[in-house]
Amino acid sequence: RPANKLEIWEDLKIISFTRSIVAVYSTCMLVVLLRVQLNIIGGYIYLDNAALCKNGTTPLAPPEVQQQYLSSIQHLLGDGLTELITIVKQAVHKVFGSISLKHTLSLLELEQKLKDIRKVVEHKDSDQTASYSPLCHYLMPDEENPLATQACGLTERDIATIKLLNETRDMLESPDFSTVLSTCLNRGFSRLLDNMAEFFRPTEQDLSQNGSVNSLSSVSLPLAKIIPIINGQIHSVCSETPSHFVQDLLMMEQVKDFAANVYEAFSTPQQLEK
Repeated sequence: RPANKLEIWEDLKIISFTRSIVAVYSTCMLVVLLRVQLNIIGGYIYLDNAALCKNGTTPLAPPEVQQQYLSSIQHLLGDGLTELITIVKQAVHKVFGSISLKHTLSLLELEQKLKDIRKVVEHKDSDQTASYSPLCHYLMPDEENPLATQACGLTERDIATIKLLNETRDMLESPDFSTVLSTCLNRGFSRLLDNMAEFFRPTEQDLSQNGSVNSLSSVSLPLAKIIPIINGQIHSVCSETPSHFVQDLLMMEQVKDFAANVYEAFSTPQQLEK
């Protein structure tokens, strides 16, 4: 029983919510970004194969360009993720910072708190309505510094990779991408709450006292008891193999349709003329 026990619990409160919320964000972003990248590459490979069959021209996306292009995912897994963690932590602190550990929350109230956090992270409470998702910033590095090798002079491979990165950035800044990512996040946070719902089930005593119990609002738990529950969700989001969370996202019709549209856009012969 350390003297700063309360302080430790307050830290755990912020860390636990931040970890699981970041896990949902980063998984959704990773799934959608990889679908976009792989379908852009798929389109280029199709064009290269079609061109090689005709006249043996230089490939638009040789294997080394594909490798360099796909390695740009490191931004999301590195600097992008670090920035995302900082923003989410600030949002969690804003929403949960002043709430006592003894304060009780129902699942419905918890859902509202998560929505409040999302509003802060996704700038939904601002007056400015950007045509693209503010989360794009975490997905790819800034346009001004597309490759570290820029200072050493650009090779043909670098130029081809930069072209791919710029085309990807245009795709990520499209309203369609913003809609698909938002749909994935809605599904992700809904799944997170579904996983937590079993801990909010009314007991037999609750049911006997009130036959028409609404389990979403009738059972409330102290925040101190919710902390280990939310902390435990990181396993179902990140650690399960195979990941049902990821499979769920990949099977969404909006994701599949968007991926198909990206492939179609980049596998048309007009792409060769650009």
